[in-house]
Amino acid sequence: MSSTATDKSTEENIGELTDGFHLVIDALKLNDVKTIYNVPGIPITDLGRYMQAEGLRVLSFRHEQHAGYAAAIAGYLTKKPGICMTVSAPGFLNGLTALAHATTNCFPMILISGSSEREIVDLQQGDYEEMDQLAIAKPLCKAAFRILHAEDIGIGIARAIRAAVSGRPGGVYLDLPAKLLGQTMDAIAGEKSLVKVIDAAPAQLPAPSAVERALNVIKGAKRPLIILGKGAAYAQADDDIRAFVEKSGIPYLPMSMAKGLLPDTHPQSAGPARSLALKEADVVIMIGARLNWLLSHGKGKTWGDKPKQFVQIDIEPKEMDSNVEIAAPVVGDIGSCVSAFLDGMGNDWSTPPSEWTEAIYAKKQSNIERMAPKLQNNNVPMDYQGALGALRIIINERPDAILVNEGANTLDFARSIIDMHKPRKRLDVGTWGVMGIGMGQAIAAAVETGCPVLAVEGDSAFGFSGMEIETICRYNLPICVVVFNNGGIYRGTDVNPTGGEDVAPTVFVKDARYDKMMEAFGGVGYYVTSPDDLKRAVNEAMDFGKPALINAVIDENAGTESGRIGNLNPQSVVAKK
Repeated sequence: MSSTATDKSTEENIGELTDGFHLVIDALKLNDVKTIYNVPGIPITDLGRYMQAEGLRVLSFRHEQHAGYAAAIAGYLTKKPGICMTVSAPGFLNGLTALAHATTNCFPMILISGSSEREIVDLQQGDYEEMDQLAIAKPLCKAAFRILHAEDIGIGIARAIRAAVSGRPGGVYLDLPAKLLGQTMDAIAGEKSLVKVIDAAPAQLPAPSAVERALNVIKGAKRPLIILGKGAAYAQADDDIRAFVEKSGIPYLPMSMAKGLLPDTHPQSAGPARSLALKEADVVIMIGARLNWLLSHGKGKTWGDKPKQFVQIDIEPKEMDSNVEIAAPVVGDIGSCVSAFLDGMGNDWSTPPSEWTEAIYAKKQSNIERMAPKLQNNNVPMDYQGALGALRIIINERPDAILVNEGANTLDFARSIIDMHKPRKRLDVGTWGVMGIGMGQAIAAAVETGCPVLAVEGDSAFGFSGMEIETICRYNLPICVVVFNNGGIYRGTDVNPTGGEDVAPTVFVKDARYDKMMEAFGGVGYYVTSPDDLKRAVNEAMDFGKPALINAVIDENAGTESGRIGNLNPQSVVAKK
């Protein structure tokens, strides 16, 4: 047999090959992943190119942290893991903050990072961007995996997806050494190695005895209160949650990202009467909310001195009794638990005593009337109430728009001033209170939902992710950014006590023109100094539907230290003297 005939026979026996690049892509596509948030570089640049060629939408950011925040909020909005892809070592570390943020907030997200080769890393021989990334990631996420062989790519990605969305959702790290991507194997065997994840987040039904116990506690309440957390919004059990609230007749408080599950204008909303509701309630029903710092751990002055019983719905048993005794723990997914509550309530459920609901309503109306003039002012320079009052009207008129919000005063005042009318329309800093989520979340919200986005940012918060406005312009996204510019952190009036040339640590450049940054990248910039002008500019920008930034000048004296979240910055006793 000739050598030519031998070569031809060998080629026929080998068959078509595939490689690690395409197995990763095929595994993601098999599991309905459509969007990748990333920053290109060694060793993932070609992977991003191949992904785009295979029909995935690959959005490149200017910094990995913001790509990670985008992936995290994409997970929250879709209940599927958002995918962030980074380079090794420094890029991986940049994405790690967002991964930890996703885990803390229970957002399903997968951070995929390229990495150096194991044999060199383990001997610490000084490879390019050498780092044991898996070991570093493990304490900061729900699960972490490394894939070393091409035939394991399918099962590795399947494990990451299931870990991210099942039970209490969270962040997952997936380590892909550079050598893996170039590995080849038979294409048919490769296709067979892929795994379609079936029922990734199975329902977890509550025990009937737990439901009965909880309903008995609620029945005995004289002053019951429901608290809705972002877990309730994530569950997308909107109809059942609304039915439970309305059938029970119980006043409810939404945490910030649960606003809109029921409209903030709903008659049972106790938001404007929060202090009274928390102090006076005798039974508190927690749905997808945790008794963490945002609720003063269920203790102290916030809660008053009257005895309380807590009913808590959570998918994680270890969450119960984390701060106070839970009289009626109900473990299961929120949709199943609330549905079981509705079934158990029957047709003859008694609503709370009118004395309680009328007291909440009266306090709410009193506070709304007291605030109304402040929200309608047209002061120059603007204060937070006047500026946010203008934006409140815009959100009322555009209930489908998504509000992204971060800052100190900008965040804290907006939480209570801007009413939301539909679920998952308010996105903010979440449990960690982390700065810098703004542009990443705004981009993902626009991409995943197709809705217009209004991002309301303090000037300090905007500084963390401001360069991503180039990303917004590059992808021509319908995002209007409003920067509340008061020239500093909290306020722009602090002075250097030494009288030296350096400004105080909390002070920025005076009269900064953030609007010019947007114009530099091809977007539209506005400079406004009054609430009326702010309202006109935002409406024009949102009607336009293109990238826009509004530099809203706020009185540099208007802010307060640490916003309104309990003055969390410790203060020196010596400094007070």
